[in-house]
Amino acid sequence: MANIIYKNMPDMNEGRKRVQKPNTIIYDYEPSEKLISKFKGKKVYISTYGCQANIRDEETILGILSTIDMERTLNPIEADIAILNTCAVRENAEDKVYGEIGEFKAIKAKNKELILMLCGCMVEQKHIIEFVLEKYPQVDVIFGTHNIHDLLKILDDFILKHKRYVDVSSKEGDIIENLPVTRIDNYKAFVNISYGCDKFCTYCIVPYTRGKERSRNIKDILKECKELVDSGYQEITLLGQNVDSYGKDLDDGTNFAILLEEVAKLGIPRLRFLTSYPSDFKDDVIDVIAKYDNIMKYIHLPIQSGSDSVLKRMGRRYTSEEYLALVDRIRAKIPNIALSTDIIVGFPNETYEEFLKTIEISRKVDYTSAFTFIYSPRKGTPAAKLVDNVTYEEKSKRFKELVDALAIDFNKHANEMVGKTYEVLVESVSKKNKEMLSGYPYNNKVVHFKGDESLIGKIVKVKITENHLYSLLGEIVNE
Repeated sequence: MANIIYKNMPDMNEGRKRVQKPNTIIYDYEPSEKLISKFKGKKVYISTYGCQANIRDEETILGILSTIDMERTLNPIEADIAILNTCAVRENAEDKVYGEIGEFKAIKAKNKELILMLCGCMVEQKHIIEFVLEKYPQVDVIFGTHNIHDLLKILDDFILKHKRYVDVSSKEGDIIENLPVTRIDNYKAFVNISYGCDKFCTYCIVPYTRGKERSRNIKDILKECKELVDSGYQEITLLGQNVDSYGKDLDDGTNFAILLEEVAKLGIPRLRFLTSYPSDFKDDVIDVIAKYDNIMKYIHLPIQSGSDSVLKRMGRRYTSEEYLALVDRIRAKIPNIALSTDIIVGFPNETYEEFLKTIEISRKVDYTSAFTFIYSPRKGTPAAKLVDNVTYEEKSKRFKELVDALAIDFNKHANEMVGKTYEVLVESVSKKNKEMLSGYPYNNKVVHFKGDESLIGKIVKVKITENHLYSLLGEIVNE
């Protein structure tokens, strides 16, 4: 493939290293006049898959491209640059990306000047890059999660050399401050407090794609949050692959409880955080959540499995007993807490008895919602090397059994909401009914209700009138 420039290629052995301290780099790149003149007024289309970290990356990419006066479009046919921002956590996410890449073959046939770029966690795997380059000639540029801040340099290089271009680094990672950002919403915002993960759960690709766990300086986080509060934002979600480990690498006494309290004191109406790791979730965090009304009484606390033997094979650093003890401590101080979770069904060689332990602990915890998945092997992770004696058909049966069991508690919690009034952040017009608005109360249950579009971005009081299990109907309470 002589017409391809390989500036950097990913290496999972490099991606797992945890040796050096991260550098803090202040972004100050000045785009060339040539780049500005070429793209001024042109349009960029971004399709983002996966988690909130990827959504935050999308905002950074849009911000960087805004410095060369590009504008966002939601229509790929209008695009001068199209970027697919990918996820590698599950196979079905990758399949969707391949499907969208395929759609761009016809789009590029009509618009030969279109630059198609691929980024995100999916391309941090060497075999994925090789497959894309061989099967999809319409992809022009591939860049990694650690290379986003070099996007304009990559564009300059690609235009100068007129060759397909790959720049995907596998490394521990740095902290890049002062990156330009174009927020997708003007009423709720994601704020990174840390990057990467050091847990290395045996099924997970993220530590290899996102690098080592590294915390931002608390002053930089508070400055960003204060700007959002001053700009009228209604909700901030603090983001980290493991928010509870925030500050461990700073060696200055800062921890997540301190940060959470300082952000709450800024006066943001609603404050959330994602994602927690059970063995790192400390009692001082519980105390801060209980203390501040603007911290939403909602915690996403992944269990993954209720079986201690499966948890051990997963490399999770807690037992089911320890998890339940944490839930008890949380509920003792925050009785109205809403708990959600992640659960993987069909981890390699999971027995039916081990699976039943997951249902048992789920019923004990009494979740209000959950993200449930059938195990998806990720090449290069330890779990992917295991010979699995459980068929996909059996895993699918267990998955349905789990979903049915969880629905009992979901339905109970939803029924308990009927007749009560909640503060709801209005997010959008309902996708299913254009006459309705949609929003979320503290527990992240979606509520649909009639109202004027001028309410989007505002917090209103809504009385719940009907339970539809995975959504609720309500009516605005006029005061």
